[in-house]
Amino acid sequence: MHIPFLTALVGGLFLAKTAAQNTGGVSCTVIASGGDDGPTFVEAVQRCDSVTIPRETTLSIATRMNMTGLKNKNIDLLGTVKFTSNMTYWTNNGFPFEFQDQITFWIVGGENILINGGGTIDGSGQVWYDAFATNSTLLRPILLTLYQATDVVVENISMINSPEWTNFVNEGKNVVYDGINISAVSTSNNLAKNTDGWDIYRSDSVSIINSNINNGDDCVSLKPNSTNVIASDLYCNGSHGISVGSLGQYAGVYDIVENFTSTNVQMYNALNGARIKAFAGPGVGSGIVKNISFNFFTEGNVDSPLVVDQCYMTNATECTTYPSNVYIQDVTFANFKGTSSGKKKSVVASLACSPDGRCNNITINDIFLEPPLADGKATYSCQNVNITGNAANLFGDCATT
Repeated sequence: MHIPFLTALVGGLFLAKTAAQNTGGVSCTVIASGGDDGPTFVEAVQRCDSVTIPRETTLSIATRMNMTGLKNKNIDLLGTVKFTSNMTYWTNNGFPFEFQDQITFWIVGGENILINGGGTIDGSGQVWYDAFATNSTLLRPILLTLYQATDVVVENISMINSPEWTNFVNEGKNVVYDGINISAVSTSNNLAKNTDGWDIYRSDSVSIINSNINNGDDCVSLKPNSTNVIASDLYCNGSHGISVGSLGQYAGVYDIVENFTSTNVQMYNALNGARIKAFAGPGVGSGIVKNISFNFFTEGNVDSPLVVDQCYMTNATECTTYPSNVYIQDVTFANFKGTSSGKKKSVVASLACSPDGRCNNITINDIFLEPPLADGKATYSCQNVNITGNAANLFGDCATT
């Protein structure tokens, strides 16, 4: 039983300091002020152990939000957090991240943080989709970034209209996303580009489960130095797939992705299903992709349902001369079923490895993929790789380049 003994209403912040059996601390409720609610929301999270945004409340966020250095916090988002569409402000003031030249609306960091409640985070993305169509250098904000965050749970939240990536986990550990609904869909002829569901970078022990994603880029992407990641029980529509990489992009940099499991994934109307991609060519980086498992994928109308591309962004001649320095080993694809789109004609799976033994211990089991009837019988392509497993025979003899 919570007994409020101090209440105040200041600039949209309702503060109730509560005494409770076996608990304690401060609980705050943030209500809309009619102006920029960002500073009040940030102050509430800094001051209070538990912060609630009530149902039917929409907080208008016009300035960037830094919620780093938190400890033992609960953000109970029942209503909506909506970022304004002031592109001039956001492009000049979004928090910058050097990796792939990103900016973000909102940073959350610290330890033991829970964000839940069934509410919505809205990035007002349509203006960004339209502007990017004529300005491909436009910096577009990430919706929510977890930065140097440990023991974090984000659950039962809808994330809509992100201008670019939806979630960025940067230098995180023990992070769980559960029951997330993502929608980044344009209402004009200009596509919602680069609207990844999740991008994981320099992070360990991240789980993404029980979620629905309708977007215009990767459903989940493991960027460099992602370890012990799970992506399971996902429904992905319109995406570029579940992607390991791209890796090895930058000269002098060693990238690692190890211990990744993706299972029980439904993938529809997508460019790719399960994909590993690594750069080759002159002047690129190096790294390792190890212990990767893709299991129980159901796919429909997917251009490339199963892909390893170790010559990413490289032509065949350059890839032979300058093979990838990102080694790929101990990878399993198992229990795939469904249909391709026919974009690659009859090809439903492709393992394009660099020469000189850069792919090892690739196992393929129980694959039942078909192209559209007009494209005939399914074909499987491979190069520079020895395949094991009960479906290895589908690929036949792999080409050597």
